[in-house]
Amino acid sequence: MSLPKRVALSLPAPTGKVADTIALAQRAEAIGYEDLWLADAGGLDALTLAAMLLDKTQNVRVGIAVVPVYTRTPAVLASTFAVLGQTWPGRFIPGLGTSSHTIIENWHGLKLDKPLTRIEETVSLLRSILKGEKTAFEGQTLRSRGYRQGEVENMPIYLAALRGKMLEKAAEIGDGVILNLFPSSALPKIMKHVAIGAERAGKNPENVECVCRHMVVVTDDKDLGRNAFRSSFAGYYSTPVYNRYLAWAGWEDAAREIREGWASGDRKRTAAALSDELVDEIAIIGTARECQDQLRGYASAGIHTNIISCIYPDPDIFKATMDCFAPENFRF
Repeated sequence: MSLPKRVALSLPAPTGKVADTIALAQRAEAIGYEDLWLADAGGLDALTLAAMLLDKTQNVRVGIAVVPVYTRTPAVLASTFAVLGQTWPGRFIPGLGTSSHTIIENWHGLKLDKPLTRIEETVSLLRSILKGEKTAFEGQTLRSRGYRQGEVENMPIYLAALRGKMLEKAAEIGDGVILNLFPSSALPKIMKHVAIGAERAGKNPENVECVCRHMVVVTDDKDLGRNAFRSSFAGYYSTPVYNRYLAWAGWEDAAREIREGWASGDRKRTAAALSDELVDEIAIIGTARECQDQLRGYASAGIHTNIISCIYPDPDIFKATMDCFAPENFRF
């Protein structure tokens, strides 16, 4: 039996305040959202906030897309998951990823080294700890000896992935795959790699939950939404990880223009490389009907959990975007 299609809301609240985020989570649950997903990218700590949201809601799943594997050790992650798993069994979905050079190297002063190996070793070590086993691990990027904690049952581990090898590894060793910021024309290629990884592990690819955070603006003014996307993500695509991703997805010229424009300090050139056509392939921008139809297309193509992330902070547009995908207004 195939997995259900779900609609989720991305948090925190646009104000960045804890109290507003809790209130928004409660409203989202009240109008029928099934999932709430956080990012762990500075500002409000996602794992702390996840506990607060789980405590202040009744039934929604709370996921994180993603916790960078470089900034917390497997022992720290396992001890945190123990609290969340024991207190709210079945409601917490941890997503792990390698993040980006900006976050890992610039913000944290660490080295984003051997990302595929780091993911593999983190999952292996973390799963061992969650089983209650004493650590005796010596890998290329991680080591741990003598740590043990109580078993944490039924704790899934979802993995973020961009290009081919990581997509395959995420589907192979993870319980779910987290996608982000891809041009829609690349989705068949992405799903092919997910299927390869799943089948390598003897899984039915249709039963590997695929999660995606969609950048959405429900508006009659498409230029407003497109410019909001450019403002938020031109710099994102200049980072090595996402620049290579954009090229891999078939947009080599745009990737090169973004890379060169950013390196030269020409922010207008960088933003202009995100053409209307490219923005419309990545983001969901338009009227309620247009946005709903586009989301249905993603679901039909294999995305199970579709996270709505309104990227324009105007309160009216945020509310319109959130309400657009409430169950009373939207069905797959």
